[in-house]
Amino acid sequence: METVFITSPLGITKIIGDENGISVISVSDVGTNEVSKKIPEVLQDAVLQLNEYFEGKRTDFDLKLNPQGTEFQQKVWKSLLEIPYGKTVSYMDQTKKLGDIKAIRAVASANGKNPLWIVVPCHRVIGTNGSLTGYAGGLSRKKWLLEHESPSLQQSLF
Repeated sequence: METVFITSPLGITKIIGDENGISVISVSDVGTNEVSKKIPEVLQDAVLQLNEYFEGKRTDFDLKLNPQGTEFQQKVWKSLLEIPYGKTVSYMDQTKKLGDIKAIRAVASANGKNPLWIVVPCHRVIGTNGSLTGYAGGLSRKKWLLEHESPSLQQSLF
C-alpha cells in the first residue's frame, strides 16, 4: 500500500491505495500530517481528480476503488455512489432504497465508516428535515462540500 498526503481547502487529505484500487481517502486538520513531497505513481490519478474536484472542474470520479468493510457496509457505500453531484438524499431515503427502513441506524453507521471521503459521497446524505446531521469529517466540512457542489445561485443585480 502506498500513502500520500496533499493539501485541500478542508485540511490535509490522506490517500492510501495500490494497484487494486484506492482504499482510504480521509481528511485531517492542517498540521496533523506533513504534505508529501512525492506522489506515488499508483496514487497520481486520485490526487489529480481530487484537485480537479476542489477546483470545480470535476463532478464525478473515475477511480478504481477498494474500500475494506463488511458486505453490508459495501452495499451502503455502493448506494452512496448513486447520489448525483449537487443533490442530497435523507438517511431515510437511502435506507428505503436499500430495502429495509428498520435498518436506518445501521445505514447511518455504515455511512459514518465510509473510508473514501468525497469520492464515495456520504456528505450528500442529510437528515429527513434537511439538517446536516452526522458527518465523520465534521459538520463544517459537510456544509462546505454541499455548498461547493450546489448550483450557484444568481446574484442580485441590486
